[in-house]
Amino acid sequence: MNNKLLSWLLFTLLCFIWGSSFILMKEGKTALTAAQIASLRIFSAGIVFIPFAFYHIRFIPRKKMGLMVVTGLFGNLFPAFLFAAAIIKLDSSLEGILNSLTPICMVIIGIAFFKDKIEWQKILGVIVGFAGLCLLAISRQDINLGNLGYAGLVVLATIFYGLNVNIVGHFLKDIRPVHMASVSLAFMSVPAGIVLWSQGFFSLDFSVRDLQWSVLNVVVLGIVGSAFATVLFYALVQKAGPLFASLVTYGIPFVALFWGALVGETITIKDIACLLLILLGVFLAKLQIGKKVVDR
Repeated sequence: MNNKLLSWLLFTLLCFIWGSSFILMKEGKTALTAAQIASLRIFSAGIVFIPFAFYHIRFIPRKKMGLMVVTGLFGNLFPAFLFAAAIIKLDSSLEGILNSLTPICMVIIGIAFFKDKIEWQKILGVIVGFAGLCLLAISRQDINLGNLGYAGLVVLATIFYGLNVNIVGHFLKDIRPVHMASVSLAFMSVPAGIVLWSQGFFSLDFSVRDLQWSVLNVVVLGIVGSAFATVLFYALVQKAGPLFASLVTYGIPFVALFWGALVGETITIKDIACLLLILLGVFLAKLQIGKKVVDR
C-alpha cells in the first residue's frame, strides 16, 4: 500500500477510535470513579499486551528501556487519569476542543526543547485547524466552561502528549510501533493495577448491571482506545512525522458530529464550513512545498 495512503488510513482510523473515547468514558462514569476509570483503562491495555511484551522486549535496546517507561507515563498513564478526572465535570465538547491543543503543544515543545525546524505552512495548518475547531464550538453553542481547574487538567494532558510525541519522533524511530506499545503499556499495568486495587475496584459488586456496563465500556476503551490505538499512533508518527500524527486530535469533532447525527442531532451549514476549515488546516500541515522536509 502507498505510504501516503496508509498514513491517511491510520489517521482516519485513529480519529474514529479516539473520537469515540469520550463516549466510553461518559458511560464508564455511570458506576465508576475517575480513578477507577483511568486505572482500569490502562490496566486492561497493559494486561492484553503483557504476553506480547515478554517476546517484544528482546527487541528494545537496553539503553532505551527507560524511554519505554517515560513514553508509557506521558503517552498513556498520566493523560488517562487527567482526562478521566476532567470528564466528571467538563462537557465532552469542551474537552475535545482542549484536547486539540496537542499539535500546538507538540510544535512549541519541539522548537523549544528539541530544536526542531518546522515549515511555516505546517505551523499555519495547525493554527487554521485549531481556529476551525474553536469556530465549530462557538457555532454549536454547547460549551460550558465549568470549573477552570478541570480544564487545566486537559491542558496538562495535551502538554504530556506533545512531549511524548516528540520523544517518540526523535528517540524511538528505530523501534517497531507494536514493540514500543506492548512494552510501555505492559510496564504501565503495574501502577494502574495498584491504583485499581487501592480504589477498591476488586471488592465491587459485579452483579450490578450498571457496574457491568461501566466496566465493559472502560475495558473496550482500554483495549481499543489505548492498546490498539497506541500501536497505530506510533506507526503514524514513524510514517508521517510527529506533527501530522498529533493532528489526529483535529478529527475528533468529525466523530462527535457523526455520533450526534446517529442520535438525531442537527448538522448545520456552519458545522460543515467549520469542518472544511479544519480539513484545510490538516492539509496545510501535511503539504510539502519545494524540497521535501520531514516534520520530525
